[in-house]
Amino acid sequence: MASSTPPLSSQYSSNLLQLPLHSPQFRLILAGISLSQSKCGRVSLQQKSSDPLLRPIAAKEVGIRCLATEGESAGEVIVSKDEDDEVNGQDFSNGSAGSQRIPASGDSLSLGIREPVYEVVEVRSNGIVSTRKINRRHLLKSGGLRPRDIRSVDPSLWLTNSMPSLMVREYAILLNLGSLRAIAMQERVYIFNYNRKGGKAFIDTLLPRLNPKNMNGGPSMPFVLEVVEAALHSRIQRLENRLMDLEPRVQALLEVLPNRLTADILEELRISKQTLVELGSRAGALKQMLLDILEDTHEIRRICVMGRNCTLMKNDEMECSVPLEKEIAEEEEEEIEMLLENYLQRCESCHGQAERLLDSAKEMEDSIAVNLSSRRLEVSRVELLLQVGTFCVGMAP
Repeated sequence: MASSTPPLSSQYSSNLLQLPLHSPQFRLILAGISLSQSKCGRVSLQQKSSDPLLRPIAAKEVGIRCLATEGESAGEVIVSKDEDDEVNGQDFSNGSAGSQRIPASGDSLSLGIREPVYEVVEVRSNGIVSTRKINRRHLLKSGGLRPRDIRSVDPSLWLTNSMPSLMVREYAILLNLGSLRAIAMQERVYIFNYNRKGGKAFIDTLLPRLNPKNMNGGPSMPFVLEVVEAALHSRIQRLENRLMDLEPRVQALLEVLPNRLTADILEELRISKQTLVELGSRAGALKQMLLDILEDTHEIRRICVMGRNCTLMKNDEMECSVPLEKEIAEEEEEEIEMLLENYLQRCESCHGQAERLLDSAKEMEDSIAVNLSSRRLEVSRVELLLQVGTFCVGMAP
């Protein structure tokens, strides 16, 4: 006896007769989803569970972009998933929303929006350096990041994201230290703008740390901490070197002025003062970033639990499956605090010296202004005497 199969409802039958075979709307009807709006635009999906032949789809909303006239099979359907759903067999453990793309027959006629592709230098934990191109989507998946996280390290936004930052995420640390933009993960670090001074200085500082011959037999820090320390060291060392080059020039100007008031010396003083303002601003911003991290124990502990079977509770207490890992994480927390304190002191010293030189330059400018005012008064006095003398000569019979 042949088994009886429940027929499709009249609602689906009418739609099936009117839609082309390869149209996205036909696929949605077969999937048990009704369209609440027209074919183009944003439409909502509703599960039709009354028919047992229909395959369930855990979807909330679908967007159809039509690139052809009505009746043609061009379009693209994007089904949005929940945060905990799996997309293409991969679990988004970082909590970001995924998207599953259902291909249609008109996929080749997409809107042509190009996905950003970054050219980066990849440095692995074993010291291997390579240059590669990585697109935005792969970068987000490999680091467990969200799209807004990339803004702080995006080279195209370096004018708007000039403030230094150190962002800690579940699987990566994003570094923005001037011309250095990098994403550090457990086994690799991606360096943007590697041809600029900040990127070159960072690579030159990091590679010797990854060489086993330079460890002197002692225990090495985790790779992520090596990257963070190399980034801070290269950045603060560049500020210190600029200050060391600038300080003798400023001191020489302070000794010469205000006795020698020439155009060249005054222009050199102006340039030195402008450089000191810039240097003090950068050192002050870096100092504030380090202070914020030291005051936020939650961020430090997030660095400690990275790559371990540990979780942070609501009271910022670490819970680890292995007691030994908890002890190592606690020791690492103290080490991170000491590391940040060390570079904070160096940054404060650089910032304080720049401020002192800037104050001296401002005082010298005030002294020069007073000296010029005195000379102007002397010239006015001579001019007044000449006018009086001329008036007396003119009044003589």
